[in-house]
Amino acid sequence: MTEEGALADVSDEVLVQRAVDGDTEAFAALIRRHGPVVRALLGRLAGSTADGDELTQEAFFTAWRELPSRPADADLRGWLLRIAIRLALARLREGRVVEVAEVDAECEDAAASAPEETTEPDTRHVRTRALSGALDALPDDERHCWLLREMGGLEIDEIAELLGLTNTDVRARLAGARATIYTRMEEWR
Repeated sequence: MTEEGALADVSDEVLVQRAVDGDTEAFAALIRRHGPVVRALLGRLAGSTADGDELTQEAFFTAWRELPSRPADADLRGWLLRIAIRLALARLREGRVVEVAEVDAECEDAAASAPEETTEPDTRHVRTRALSGALDALPDDERHCWLLREMGGLEIDEIAELLGLTNTDVRARLAGARATIYTRMEEWR
């Protein structure tokens, strides 16, 4: 069994402790486990896959440095997402992210490489494109709140703290985002 396979069933807490002790393979296992969620969220927040990839790399580098001081009772995925979100928001405030968001490149690649079984388009790909369009149509503040809640799994108070808003403001932005998405995605219900 490879080292990668041997670590697949090890709990996050054991991997964290091993990584704090300098085990880079344990940290690599954490990246494999949590990287796709962090990357997807950052790609949407940043507005491009390239910026999202750069932020993901920066987020895990920051996490490696801060791992020894991570609160023992903190949920690892939530802790990683908070690091990632803070980096993305700082980058957005600096104005360094300028590219327009497009459909996730992985969906494009998967659709392009899939064998044509029918003449109908891949509904999952089309649905992903429709959701991407609905998200792009949202004002930035609503999109950020929606992404942090729905993709990041953060609570209202966490989102409010990260974005410098009140809980009421976050709820209002989420309601607006959900209404827009609901309307734009009506044909998929």
